[in-house]
Amino acid sequence: MASLTLHNVIKQYHQGKQSLQVIHGVNATIHDGEFVVIVGPSGCGKSTLLRMVAGLEEITGGEVRIGERVVNTLEPAERDIAMVFQNYALYPHMSVFDNMAYGLKIQKLPKDEIRARVEKAAGILELMPLLERKPRQLSGGQRQRVAMGRAIVRQPQVFLFDEPLSNLDAKLRAQTRLEIQKLHRELGITSLFVTHDQVEAMTLAQRMIVMNGGHMEQFDTPEAVYNRPASTFVASFIGSPPMNLLRHAPGGAAGQIVGIRPEHMDLTPGQGWPLVVETVELLGAERLVHARLGEETLTLRLDESVSAPRPGERFHASPRADRLHRFDATTGLRIAD
Repeated sequence: MASLTLHNVIKQYHQGKQSLQVIHGVNATIHDGEFVVIVGPSGCGKSTLLRMVAGLEEITGGEVRIGERVVNTLEPAERDIAMVFQNYALYPHMSVFDNMAYGLKIQKLPKDEIRARVEKAAGILELMPLLERKPRQLSGGQRQRVAMGRAIVRQPQVFLFDEPLSNLDAKLRAQTRLEIQKLHRELGITSLFVTHDQVEAMTLAQRMIVMNGGHMEQFDTPEAVYNRPASTFVASFIGSPPMNLLRHAPGGAAGQIVGIRPEHMDLTPGQGWPLVVETVELLGAERLVHARLGEETLTLRLDESVSAPRPGERFHASPRADRLHRFDATTGLRIAD
């Protein structure tokens, strides 16, 4: 195992005399044994960053270190990493055992060691009863576990995951997230995981990198990212529903954007912010009330025990003072508390 360090990493694409920079000086240190998630919308550069770590994309500037080695110019096979992709990339004519063992056979490891490694990984991933099956006989979740098993047997210094759950349905995604958490607890291998799904990021990450337009907006624990977002982008991207961001909130200062999470608004009859209900969503144990405050809209998350106002109804609500966030209206950056 090893740490993974990104120092001022830059990526540019050149076409003739023109160049396009897609990664803008990312700096991050992922500790030995840490599980870090890179999250952001499509086109933010998260997969490009992962592919530079893997050696599948050339690094234009800066350094990538795995342990003490600068790996900028090393081929993927020389970096001691294992990658799990969005598509399973299994050989359809091979059994589960042979798919997992293939890379070890290429390395010409002894047969006994290959079997021991494959069976250990299969035990961790609950694949032992499936070792003789072909990929077509497996479910999507089982195929993804085989792909992870193929990475595990390599015993790499770093695991790289490129949106590995995006082809699974919602139930399987939740189940596989639990399996990945269990896998990391058992193996403790430094891991970098890319996703556009902020729920995956929040549930899997020990720390998370939030990317926006090729820039690293924030690198912190899920709790810190949620409770103290570094910018309006992070505030609006992390959280479902996202943080309310208001340019004209009552009591707001000029040049500031006021932020408040939907669950941090309370109904306060006769006092507080005057609101008009637009729609109400019933989500089992809670309700989302979408309302208008002057020309702006905001959302409240109410527990089922609270009687929610109806569409068209006027009501009052107040933000919890200790849960307000303030951002610079020009830069979008958090204003220090």
